[in-house]
Amino acid sequence: MSFIGFDDSPGWGVPVPTTGDIIKDAIRKDQLVKEIVGAQEDLRALQARVKAVEADIEKLTSGNETLQMYIDNLTLQMAKRR
Repeated sequence: MSFIGFDDSPGWGVPVPTTGDIIKDAIRKDQLVKEIVGAQEDLRALQARVKAVEADIEKLTSGNETLQMYIDNLTLQMAKRR
């Protein structure tokens, strides 16, 4: 069965034959692996930073809630004195 507009390309995981030099292909693959590993390390560092910032936000939010309660209590006390 043939579909119009679709070629008979190999599926996922099927190695695509290369016509270039084996050494050049190996060097290029090695460079790609290094780039991928570097990108993964960068993502891990960013993820750790995001977690640290989220923790800071939680602390600040909690502090803001405490301050707001304090302000509300002072406002009520001042209103009662008048």
